[in-house]
Amino acid sequence: MKTNVISENAPLQSLDEWEDDLLERYPEPAQPAKAKEEFRNYDEPGRDTVREFYRLNHTYQTYDFVLEKEREFLKFDKREMSIWDAFDFLNTLVDDSDPDTDLDQLQHLLQTSEAIRADGHPDWFVLVGLMHDLGKVLCLFGEPQWAVVGDTFPVGCAHSDKIVYPEFFQANPDTYDERYNTKYGVYEPNCGLRNVHMSWGHDEYIYQMLKDYLPQEGLYMLRYHSFYSQHREHAYEHLMDEHDHEMFKWVDKFNPYDLYSKSPVPPNWQELKPYYQQLVEKYLPRTIKF
Repeated sequence: MKTNVISENAPLQSLDEWEDDLLERYPEPAQPAKAKEEFRNYDEPGRDTVREFYRLNHTYQTYDFVLEKEREFLKFDKREMSIWDAFDFLNTLVDDSDPDTDLDQLQHLLQTSEAIRADGHPDWFVLVGLMHDLGKVLCLFGEPQWAVVGDTFPVGCAHSDKIVYPEFFQANPDTYDERYNTKYGVYEPNCGLRNVHMSWGHDEYIYQMLKDYLPQEGLYMLRYHSFYSQHREHAYEHLMDEHDHEMFKWVDKFNPYDLYSKSPVPPNWQELKPYYQQLVEKYLPRTIKF
């Protein structure tokens, strides 16, 4: 039986609630225009669960927390699966409470990858579309939602006011720690994002899982597709190097497919299956460690 109680582990009714919130903040360019401040006005949020989600995320995503999660999950000792078994596993995240779609997680990812494919991008780009949210299996390993999805941001340095709900960082211990609350914190100017720890979630997890198998352009898409305070707000230029700026052109290319490909019409998996089986086989090993 479902209840309306908001828990710290799962404040969102479904993970898609965060993605719907992104569409409100960053509407498709073809949609009727609103003033930007209307989309980032959280004084009267449409969903209290999203606000609660970010309160928890911003309170608990500390530098030490991220290092702890990296040690825990980047050993990849939870399970070994084929990609297709992993998608079956991920599909158990479908939530009947989501009013907007009854598509499972694989179908969402197929919509993204098919939109990329239709525009004639390289096949590794199509594979990124298929794989980019697979890291949400973290929820099935016991991670709370606020440590799986949400806009990502650097930890170990001052929090930008361009991050959604910046006021919630007042409850984050790093806000008051002199090691972490300056512009650069533990980092050096223009040190490169490869040297920066991001808030923990599905982006970093899937990047680390696939970093030996895809081109750098695709890996940047995986690692930073939720880093909205940079690729939409340009809030962390001071940590980026020239290579980051070049690679973020690809992050920018990926972002519209991630945000705007959602549709109630399911892809025809039986027709698409041979293509994607060959694509996965081309780039990835038979099994992957999670």
